Amino acid sequence: MRWFGNKGAEKLMEIHEKRDRFMQDLIQGHRERKFDASSKGREKTMIEVLLSLHETEPEYYTDETIRGLIVVLFQAGSDTSVGTMEWAISHLLNNPQILKKAQTEIDNHVGHNRLFAESDVGELPYLNCIITETLRMNPPAPFLVPHESSEECTVGGFRIPSGTMLMVNVWGIQNDPKVWVDPDKFMPERFEGPEGTKNGFKLMPFGSGRRGCPGENLAMRMVGLAVGSLLQCFDWERISKELVDMTEGTAVTMSKATPLMAKCQPRAAATGLLSLLN
Repeated sequence: MRWFGNKGAEKLMEIHEKRDRFMQDLIQGHRERKFDASSKGREKTMIEVLLSLHETEPEYYTDETIRGLIVVLFQAGSDTSVGTMEWAISHLLNNPQILKKAQTEIDNHVGHNRLFAESDVGELPYLNCIITETLRMNPPAPFLVPHESSEECTVGGFRIPSGTMLMVNVWGIQNDPKVWVDPDKFMPERFEGPEGTKNGFKLMPFGSGRRGCPGENLAMRMVGLAVGSLLQCFDWERISKELVDMTEGTAVTMSKATPLMAKCQPRAAATGLLSLLN
């Protein structure tokens, strides 16, 4: 916080308090809607789901916890997902044979008579392997979020006092040549088969356990839907013969140092599908 100076820190606190008030107003509004007769029969919002959990576990699903979960979905669910899509397309452009294999899988499952849907994501194992391999090489949060040791412990021979702030270098774990074969090579096939995703703590782009990212399933579906739709409808190629620059930028989240630029054109079989978007 010293980096921001006194005025900067005060401004951040004001923004934090303003955001909390806004979130609390949302929660209160949903509480009131719960008793509105017109709300019966419709699907619940995320806040309403959390409020229903509050009824069964009030000691855990407090307003403070609900505010925190909603903030995570807002803040961590946009930039990180877009960044993962950009990394995925970049890897595919540098590996056109993998891109074609993914398009073939989509064509065989979805066909050319309808647009790619969210429900298709779970039925496309190779597409999911591509996304998982992207998350391995370019985790959205390379150090995850800060954790704090609840009690003194020893990890790898090091004494960790209670109350220590801990940062997990998940990028280092997921790109470690002692753990992965050819970690610098984009190989979605490494995650194929029933054993492909059983990697213990070798792969944890969303963290792990109770403190893991609550938006993991949503992120996988949204990224899969976006990338799958782009592959179904367009043919992609690099803007030159040079490979896409995969240099990593400097930020809290894993962004590309050079934003992706690529050429695309509608696939012949998708011309009719694209007209449905108008």
